[in-house]
Amino acid sequence: MFLSFNFICNLAMENSVIHVDEVAMQSSSTRKNGGWITFPFIIATMAGLSLAAGGWTSNLIVFLINEFNMKSIAAAKVFNVVNGLTTIFPIVGGIIADSYLGCFTVIWISSLISALGIFFLLLTAVIDALRPLACGDGSSLCTSPTTKQYVFLYVALALASIGVGGTRFTVAPMGAYQFDKLKHQTMFFDWYIFIFYLCWALSTAFIVYVEDNISWAWGFGISMACNILGLAIFLAGKRFYRHVKVQGGSPFVNLVRVVVAATQKWRAPLSEQTQHYYHDHLTTSQIPTKSFKFLNCAAFITEGDTKPDGSISNPWRLCTVQQVEDLKSLIKLFPLWASGLLISTQLVMQLSLLTLQALKMNRHIGPHFEIPAGSMLVFILLFTCIAISIIDRILNPFLSKYTKFTLTPLQRVGIGHALTIACMAVSALVESRRLRVAKSHHLQGQKDAIVPMSVFWLLPQLALNGIGEGFHFPGHIAFYYQEFPTSLKNTSTAMVSLFIGIAFYLGNVLIDVVQRETGWLPDNINDGRMDNVFWLCCTLGSVNFIYFLVVAFFYKYKNMENKPNNVPSK
Repeated sequence: MFLSFNFICNLAMENSVIHVDEVAMQSSSTRKNGGWITFPFIIATMAGLSLAAGGWTSNLIVFLINEFNMKSIAAAKVFNVVNGLTTIFPIVGGIIADSYLGCFTVIWISSLISALGIFFLLLTAVIDALRPLACGDGSSLCTSPTTKQYVFLYVALALASIGVGGTRFTVAPMGAYQFDKLKHQTMFFDWYIFIFYLCWALSTAFIVYVEDNISWAWGFGISMACNILGLAIFLAGKRFYRHVKVQGGSPFVNLVRVVVAATQKWRAPLSEQTQHYYHDHLTTSQIPTKSFKFLNCAAFITEGDTKPDGSISNPWRLCTVQQVEDLKSLIKLFPLWASGLLISTQLVMQLSLLTLQALKMNRHIGPHFEIPAGSMLVFILLFTCIAISIIDRILNPFLSKYTKFTLTPLQRVGIGHALTIACMAVSALVESRRLRVAKSHHLQGQKDAIVPMSVFWLLPQLALNGIGEGFHFPGHIAFYYQEFPTSLKNTSTAMVSLFIGIAFYLGNVLIDVVQRETGWLPDNINDGRMDNVFWLCCTLGSVNFIYFLVVAFFYKYKNMENKPNNVPSK
């Protein structure tokens, strides 16, 4: 925490004067200081919202098992669905922000929705009628929740998830937009992720402890208070923000128009003359690139496409060159985006099964303190924060000063791939040992048996997981923000959350397939072979890594400053 505070103070002094476009700025003070005035408001907002989200999501599996009498695998699947929603909905929030409302409005509305959802969760903990009779083991003898109880629970989870999804990746592009220089935007993403993970770790450690040792009501109450505080801080900084101009229509409609227009004029003889293509008055005249040449037909001017004043007569038949190039850039990005699905699925599988492992291991520190199973996630978050700090404050400055090589966003993602594969291999080895200990103590078949093996055996895999995320998560966000079309900046960072969200559902599919086709994941994991599940993830990850290396090798950066091994001149 001291490191991040010292970092912020140093940056504020070093960058107290940053020249920006005066038209876009909201006040004279903002014009002078650029994004550094808004930086504390954005980061504090993210801190409050992350503390709130971590407080109710990190311990969700335990809550469902202990308070709603769900079986362990069923609770893990609900956990995946909730996390999938929180990471898929940001794409909807990004589209709404890009097309209609802007980031500011989407963020404050989503914050209110998440606070309402957490309040409903608080009610399930306070009002006995909203949950089934107490039963701690989730066995078949426990009373199942009624339909009304399920409905109230799922409405609460849906509202809280949608609210989190609407803020988590919309805050990022709004924060980056406050800066003009690419290096400051990249630095912001690093520290955005750092604060996000640090606050998530704090909530996982302290709020989860309150939930396990004091009451769920206090835990959810603290989460709601953090959410409201984050919203209040965000609104307090309104007059300092540089607000992104709303498009006044969906940029995604423009992309569809390109396809429709190109299809209608696919037989048109294309020209090499720039005047034969329609250009936006805000962009310089250029000939469309030769890649995906079929789409160039959409910007090719034919008879009747323009009015006498030069404007477009039918936007579904003629598009600008910039709109065509925007669609091409998205098509080029898709193969790289797809590689994020499996790396995220590996991490989702470990996240889903981590709590189940911890529940069956010795979590005591001394005779009186027991680590909450849901708090094991904190180690991933802490190692991610440490990795980001080292990368930003030590590794990057060292490479920039003493070598002609600098890590590009894609190279960071590649390192993250490799570390994630190693994480899966270590996870398999540790789980294999846990199962051997369980067998040697004849614990198989005993539903509530705790394996006499310290939960700290899980630390190596959690460290690899966290360090890997420290490389690939900020790398992904910076890459898509830099390479996405300007009209889709709010959606760009949400593309990362989209493949993470899909990965949560792929994780559920993988769990279903493994349960149906093998005996690796029974409700009592001491009777299964979870190590084989991790080896399966390791194999899939290795294949995906090879695929990533191939598509990354052929990708050409739109911004040539980010070309591999090209160090910006000083």
